[in-house]
Amino acid sequence: MNAWLRRVPEWAVWAAAALPLSLLVYDTLTGRLGVDPIRDIEHRLGRTALYFLIGSLAITPLRRVFRLNAIHLRRALGLVAFSYAALHLAAWVVFDMGLLWSQMLKDVVKRPYLVFGMTAFVILILLAATSNRYSIRRLGRRWGKLHKLVYAAAILACLHWLWALKLWDAWPLFCAGMILGLLLVRLGFWVARQSKISIKSAS
Repeated sequence: MNAWLRRVPEWAVWAAAALPLSLLVYDTLTGRLGVDPIRDIEHRLGRTALYFLIGSLAITPLRRVFRLNAIHLRRALGLVAFSYAALHLAAWVVFDMGLLWSQMLKDVVKRPYLVFGMTAFVILILLAATSNRYSIRRLGRRWGKLHKLVYAAAILACLHWLWALKLWDAWPLFCAGMILGLLLVRLGFWVARQSKISIKSAS
């Protein structure tokens, strides 16, 4: 059923990831952005980062619930999410703050939602830096525990988005619901696995 999915190469994820960025560049050069182009650039980069992050979170539930095995694409999805998050942060630092570091610190103090976003980005840096085979061998079982922080990053990123909007739009709330739903699915499988272990231990 999912043989075709297993044949999808990692570069296909990167090719798909280039489309939103290409469209953003096109819209910027042709003046198709809104009345606040800098804000639009930042928000579109941030949203795309979150979409790919949700995609990476969906890999395990898809495999366990629907038997769709795309585990080989999870690393690429995570790295794309990190890349867009880095562009999102760079756009804020360069275009919005004009590389004025003191102003950035004032903004962080004045707007706590920035702390959520920066914390999520720090987590993504850590995950991206350890998303290689050497780190997997080096960290052993700790690698899996470390990379569960991706859920924290996704939740923080979603809170950052909602708080930045200062209103409860349907789409950000839907994305937050997807993240929580994926987390609950994973939690459900963990509870079921622990129950099986308990039953085996008791027998």
